[in-house]
Amino acid sequence: MALLQKNSGTRSGPARPPQVIVITGATAGVGRAVALRFAKTGARLGLISRDAEALAALAQELTDLGATAATEALDVSDAEAVKRAAERFEHELGPIDVWINDAMLTVFSPISEMTPEEFRRVTEVTYLGFVHGVMAALALMRKRGSGHIINIGSALAYRGIPLQSAYCGAKHAIRGFTGSLRSELEHDGSAIKVSILELPAMNTPQFDWARTHMPRPPRPMGKIYQPEVAAQAVYRAVQTGAREYWVGLSTLLTIVGNMIAPEFLDWYLARTAVEGQERKRPINPNRKDNLFAPITKLHRTHGAFDAQASDTALTVSGMGARAVIVGAGALVFFLIGALSAGSAKPRREILG
Repeated sequence: MALLQKNSGTRSGPARPPQVIVITGATAGVGRAVALRFAKTGARLGLISRDAEALAALAQELTDLGATAATEALDVSDAEAVKRAAERFEHELGPIDVWINDAMLTVFSPISEMTPEEFRRVTEVTYLGFVHGVMAALALMRKRGSGHIINIGSALAYRGIPLQSAYCGAKHAIRGFTGSLRSELEHDGSAIKVSILELPAMNTPQFDWARTHMPRPPRPMGKIYQPEVAAQAVYRAVQTGAREYWVGLSTLLTIVGNMIAPEFLDWYLARTAVEGQERKRPINPNRKDNLFAPITKLHRTHGAFDAQASDTALTVSGMGARAVIVGAGALVFFLIGALSAGSAKPRREILG
């Protein structure tokens, strides 16, 4: 059953009405951190997740922070349910200013050990769930000619890794879809903004509830960051309207490394990324996963890696990072050319 909670206290706030922000995958990890971040601004929040109990608990927490929260328990793979939720949020909260697609699923497994049903399920939520969110948001935003859509991406949208083929494929698809969306809006002269955030490994509950076919429980690979880092990047994107942010040095190195030396990354990941995504202990044979049904008790912001996770990260715009890369490359070529010219021996002219 849908729930609407409003803050009954008084507070000082901005002169203009609070923003209306919709978040999918709102009850855990990055989505939850984003909801908490915007609650502090007094935003009016539309929250989407599969778990009604977790949504009710989050809505109360956000209300206590001064926000207004409306919830819809649904599966983002259901396009009609997402559309109905968007329409209800717009009716009860006001015109949607920002729609944030975050809902995701993954399976840790070699491709050879996954089933077609598992691939389909990850794709339906992690990719098509974003498509459904964009379609629902656009149907409302186009009427006003304004709005902002934010897709939560990943460094793995640029570089696939072992054990997460379905997830990496979905994130690659999101990046391609986002590019098509931008170009169509540009063609139409629309003022609707589109941003994508490429994230590094995050300390979220996904590693405690994702399905796995591996002998040991999954873990994030490489440098780990807290979900609040991503939430702050989303907040920044809302303020600036930037088309893309790369969050974390590891994201920048992954993207740039794949541009420069993809074959080296093939070699490196083949030797490090399987063991690098597994914990040391054996997996619990009774472990449950959230691929087809949510696990209420694990809905929280942080995962099990607080001790290793950083709460700060380098965040750069994709456009700015590319400009630096091109400029650095041009400088290297210029220096090489200058050194070559300087080292060349002058030839004597022979006068006839």
